[in-house]
Amino acid sequence: MRSVGGGWWESESEILEDGTDYAFALDRAEPLPDPRSPWQPEGVHGRSRWVDHERSDWSDAGWSPPDLASGVIYELHIGTFTPGGTFDSAIERLDDLVALGVSHVELMPVNEFPGDRGWGYDGVDLFAPHHAYGGADGLKRLVDGAHARGLAVLLDVVNNHFGPDGNYLPRFGPYLTERYHTPWGVALNLDDAGSDEVRRFFVDNALMWLRDYHLDGLRIDAVHAFVDLSATHLLEQLAREVDALEGKLGRSLVLIAESDLNDPRIVRPREEHGYGIDAAWSDDFHHALHVTLTGETGGYYVDFAAGLPELARAIEDVYAYAGRHSPFRGRVHGREVEDLPRSRFLGYLQNHDQIGNRAMGERSGALMSADALKVAAALVLLGPFVPMLFQGEEWGASTPFQYFTDHQDPALAKAVSEGRTHEFESFGWAADQVPDPQDVTTFERSRLDWPEREREPHAGLLDWHRSLIRLRRETPALWAGPPAEATFDEGERWLVVARTGSRLACNLSGEERLIPLDGAGPWRVALASAGAAVLRGESVRLPPMSTAVLLLG
Repeated sequence: MRSVGGGWWESESEILEDGTDYAFALDRAEPLPDPRSPWQPEGVHGRSRWVDHERSDWSDAGWSPPDLASGVIYELHIGTFTPGGTFDSAIERLDDLVALGVSHVELMPVNEFPGDRGWGYDGVDLFAPHHAYGGADGLKRLVDGAHARGLAVLLDVVNNHFGPDGNYLPRFGPYLTERYHTPWGVALNLDDAGSDEVRRFFVDNALMWLRDYHLDGLRIDAVHAFVDLSATHLLEQLAREVDALEGKLGRSLVLIAESDLNDPRIVRPREEHGYGIDAAWSDDFHHALHVTLTGETGGYYVDFAAGLPELARAIEDVYAYAGRHSPFRGRVHGREVEDLPRSRFLGYLQNHDQIGNRAMGERSGALMSADALKVAAALVLLGPFVPMLFQGEEWGASTPFQYFTDHQDPALAKAVSEGRTHEFESFGWAADQVPDPQDVTTFERSRLDWPEREREPHAGLLDWHRSLIRLRRETPALWAGPPAEATFDEGERWLVVARTGSRLACNLSGEERLIPLDGAGPWRVALASAGAAVLRGESVRLPPMSTAVLLLG
């Protein structure tokens, strides 16, 4: 190859064709994988394999994804979603997701990472679908199969750090900078010398997923860890280029950010001096809902210790902390979202982080009753935000989702196992109570148990989720978008979420309650979790720990 300036080298000989294995030798050293490798069949340390995306056989011509505002997102992890743990085995369960009624499937990271099993957030080959999942062709079959069933597919991408094992990028250029540090070590170089091509690397990666794999959008992990003081933030650059690609492809593409900054500028349109990202996760709603239904107030949940008042605030204002002092952070946190559509925010009871960040990986089903799970599902699925479920949540899966890895480097494997134990010492967890991430049984415990859906209480929870999603789909007034009003009585422990044309009444107490609906009817009970909701004028009587959806007419 010959140098063409700016750190780039090129070869004009046509040495690569589909299926060719290759590597780069820098300064006559050992061969290294391509930083933009499209496939790593032998893992992060092996040679790269060329993929000719033009040869792919697609059947989704004319595909148009559903709108986020009317949709329901379903987050899943390929390795534990099915017993097979591959892209192809996931296709076998897509009809179950169609029957559930979800519209978007969000895949946890699938790019190459060390070993055969893991969450995917320690990846290094960002352009290569994981070899153990089925590689490039497997991912394309999954996306094509989803589109054939009317399901959009989103992909979680990690642009805030690289995993330590197999990370050869620093050998190729200034991808990291010592100017800043993040929880994972030195930061990615987004604004230092040589950063133009580093930014190009991440933007090109995003465009590749959307263009060559026909994905409908990306979820961008932990954007609060981006350190970028450029005049044009990386998120804005990414949003601009994705918008341009959207015009070329003729189909809608979405970007969803994860951020704990409580900063609405991330999702504010560029013409309003925002970054123009389409939506963002909203942890405040999750935290407040979790505390209200479990009573847990440890760690970051201390900010939501009041429970019900914080939940009502999050429902109305999106961010419960918007210019308020955060006891957990010890400072003022957040900014008001003002008039932004609530369809720019996701609401959820569970996700991979909130489950897997617990020492034992317990789901909400292990922390609250089936009745409480039904109330939570109604608040998530019929609230003002874009709802998201985590795999198995729809039937109250009994399997945990624990943190698991498969590092081949013995020293790294030991460090990860010991680090996981130390992480939970402050929470009072004994070392023998924290599952070893490297133990294969930790991974195996986290696989979904699909047959349990047929048994109670799982079957009843599944029916409830299907009913809620069906009602939401058939009732545009319940789609995400307009703000909601939340009234509550802390002593009586009831909550009413008021939206135009609907009321969601929730009895969170252990006794029957008569709950005022605060609005002129006539109301009718469209759905009730306990089957015994009784209208009394402008109020509704609900059994203990239950909920009812009321519509006009």
